[in-house]
Amino acid sequence: MSRKTKGGRPAKFIFITGGVVSSLGKGLSAASIGALLEARGLRVTLQKLDPYINVDPGTMSPFQHGEVFVTDDGAETDLDLGHYERFTRAVLGRKNNFTTGQVYEAVINQERKGDYLGSTVQVIPHITDEIKRRIVAVAEGVDIAVIEIGGTVGDIESLPFLEAIRQLRHQLGPEHCCYIHLTLVPYLPAAEELKTKPTQHSVNALQEIGIQPDILLCRCDRPLSDGMKDKIALFCNVSKERVIAAQDAESIYELPLRLHDEGLDQQIVDALNIWSAQPRLDEWEKIVRLARSPHDQVKIAVVGKYTNLKDSYKSLHEALVHGGLSNNCRVELEYIDSEKIEKGTVVKDLLKDCDGVLVPGGFGSRGTEGKIRAIEFARVNKVPFFGICLGMQMATVEFARHLAGLTGANSSEFDPKTPHPVIHLMKDQEYLERLGGTMRLGAWECRLERGSQAFRAYGQPHIFERHRHRYEFNNAYRDRLSKRGLKLSGSTPDRLLVEIIELDAKKHPWFLGCQFHPEFKSRPWAPHPLFREFIRAALLYKKSSRRKAPAKPRAKS
Repeated sequence: MSRKTKGGRPAKFIFITGGVVSSLGKGLSAASIGALLEARGLRVTLQKLDPYINVDPGTMSPFQHGEVFVTDDGAETDLDLGHYERFTRAVLGRKNNFTTGQVYEAVINQERKGDYLGSTVQVIPHITDEIKRRIVAVAEGVDIAVIEIGGTVGDIESLPFLEAIRQLRHQLGPEHCCYIHLTLVPYLPAAEELKTKPTQHSVNALQEIGIQPDILLCRCDRPLSDGMKDKIALFCNVSKERVIAAQDAESIYELPLRLHDEGLDQQIVDALNIWSAQPRLDEWEKIVRLARSPHDQVKIAVVGKYTNLKDSYKSLHEALVHGGLSNNCRVELEYIDSEKIEKGTVVKDLLKDCDGVLVPGGFGSRGTEGKIRAIEFARVNKVPFFGICLGMQMATVEFARHLAGLTGANSSEFDPKTPHPVIHLMKDQEYLERLGGTMRLGAWECRLERGSQAFRAYGQPHIFERHRHRYEFNNAYRDRLSKRGLKLSGSTPDRLLVEIIELDAKKHPWFLGCQFHPEFKSRPWAPHPLFREFIRAALLYKKSSRRKAPAKPRAKS
């Protein structure tokens, strides 16, 4: 069972489980632990184990699962990988997220090929061995692998994963595996006190399957007293120093600092018998200072179709925050359901107080006409506009209809009979039998036109950005739209695929759409250039005299 680092030492593992209720913040806790260990000079990777039977989240509704995070190598993964990459320098890929569906698919394929030599295939050892193989494989070349097990202790789906990590500690030894359990310590207003019983029950459920937590992360909305920590330690069989309060924070970027103040990183290195330097947290302290005391504030309208679940736009939300940090301003987000615009709500009433308009990606025709009207409003009134993936495609449709005279222009995704399919399906995607894994995914090279807004933002002619889409800009309309003023400022090196569109800076202060998803590569200490410049443009718009009574766009597109 190979798990060597580059220096030849065996890698060590931190396993994070959750109890009591879901959505306690295991992903952010794992990301914060990764950040603290990196700050100590250790090489870290992270991995998410998802108990659902889907092969990946690519075909799951954003309303149920939230955002699909895409890696450089084209994997469609859980949104927690976004937290991992935003909090650490780790660049993750396919091996950093796997599901029950992938595990069973691999085992069944091996059984069909006869790899088990006629054995009866069972959960133990075949399923658990496959899980352990994938966990160990991710730790190659690093000092520590932080492994998050999705779901909640007690869920039937997660039992094979918990059994696998129990076996790993038995096989590798206690100094190579650390169990951290995230639990809830709720405050009951009627009793006017925090209650530890849910934590006790959750730890008991883990102990019943052979896992004794080394460290408890106690999610709470107020400080844990020493007496409360003593009680939890006694009943859960951990030392008091390893009962860590994970108190609610105003900003997620405060979490590494708060957990460090509680002594979490020191307890981890002690448990794993690791020598490391004291953490250098200057970078995180600077981020928190900027988040707490910005000089300015802008309001950005996010016009989309998944606005009822903010996790659908998690990376987008954080990238906008990062853009604010780089401009020393707070970004207030106004999520607007594009269907409201379609159903008659006047677009200017929704957008008149906004300093910028962003239309994000999405799938399906619902709400697209509302997005087009929002884009028209931003173009006509010279409000800074940023379109991402579908947002870029709808900006192309809006331009074609209203400035290029192409009546009825649309994407063939939404209107197969449109007379002007300015957005259409790629040739090799025309006959689809399976939805999963049939898109242009992962990092693709893009070349930028010198002198364009995109080039000025990036400061370089060649970039690599992550994609997740099927439909593309129709090359048959390149010349016609370019002649009317649509700048095609970014394309693949072979110039076959349009990646970025924009309007001339003399005609609009900031109007840009990109086919890729720049939000996936933004970090709080390194904001993505397009988000940095978009927020800068919104700030200038807010301060400028151009802000006046909005013009009235066309009633219908």
